[in-house]
Amino acid sequence: MASGDQDRLQAVMEALPEAAVFQGLGSVVVAVNQRFVDIFGLAGIDTAPGAPLEPIVESVFAQYADPPHWTVGNAIATGAFRVPRSAEIPLTDGRTILRTVEPLRLRGQLLGSLWTARDITEHKRAERDLERDNRALTELARRRNRFMASASHELRTPLASILSFCELLTDPAAGRLSADQRMFLEAIHRNAERIRGVISDLLAATTTRSAQLELEFAEVRVPRMLENAVHDHMAAAAEAGVFLSLDCAGGPPLRGDEHRLQQVLGNLLENALKFTPRGGSVAVRAAPRGGCWEIEVADTGIGVPEGFRDEIFQGFVRAPNARGGRYPGTGLGLAVSRDTVQLHGGTIGVADAEGRGAVFRVRLPLPAPDARDPS
Repeated sequence: MASGDQDRLQAVMEALPEAAVFQGLGSVVVAVNQRFVDIFGLAGIDTAPGAPLEPIVESVFAQYADPPHWTVGNAIATGAFRVPRSAEIPLTDGRTILRTVEPLRLRGQLLGSLWTARDITEHKRAERDLERDNRALTELARRRNRFMASASHELRTPLASILSFCELLTDPAAGRLSADQRMFLEAIHRNAERIRGVISDLLAATTTRSAQLELEFAEVRVPRMLENAVHDHMAAAAEAGVFLSLDCAGGPPLRGDEHRLQQVLGNLLENALKFTPRGGSVAVRAAPRGGCWEIEVADTGIGVPEGFRDEIFQGFVRAPNARGGRYPGTGLGLAVSRDTVQLHGGTIGVADAEGRGAVFRVRLPLPAPDARDPS
């Protein structure tokens, strides 16, 4: 190779982002860049063009934690360098090298092979740390779910007794209650019901996030499901002094778990009623759009601050304006709703309603035409 050509080749080798050796059609060096010399400590070995390749390879192999059983000579004889290959090589000093071999051809003629090496020690360490952390998080999640399920079940039994005795004490047969006694009893019953709601949320969160959760898919007629959900919350809306309305267009049925989707709607309606002041309104709107059923629950309540519109769908997270004694809650209802919607292949989000308040929007995909029509 002419001196000018060799200089240009060396400049190209030095410009490569990885350590590299250009092996010619024999056990000889065509070019080596400085990164290769540095990464394997080859300062005392001849790496000049035309130098034998074996001493370089032997020095590199000596640093392998598990040296290969083949030699450069028999690799050349068997044509091993004619096919590309890659391997992650642990070294004795604790580093990990990603080594690749690529045959070089010009107009179909084999010129040799390009060996490259890159230190991926930090990448592998981060990968191992991530795997370790994932295992730890998985175990913590399993323990958390087991604890939440166990604690919730343990609390339900005495709570059921408290509620039952509250009902017995309000029975006229148990005797007349004074105004103060009735007020105290109502407070006991009200807070017991609140605890029961928290327990239900905990159980729902544990079940929904469990890897063993199985949805019972069947045909879901959205208008009927929404009518049932709104009807179930009419009494609560009347008590809160909030006008509750439904506007649902006709459309094809969904494939989903109606019971769990009903829970999602229940969570959204309970939130809307809780955060909407007396005299306000909650509107449920639904229509099929763009291959999905789009369901909205819009209210004229306190709204959701922009910086918390993603966070509120995480467990135990509540927006700042929702904290406080006026708006009790666990922050689990929306997290459970998001998980359920995602298990149906859908999305859920929140935005400003027109004027004031918030609008929660659920999009649930419609089944493909052939899935809806077996014929």
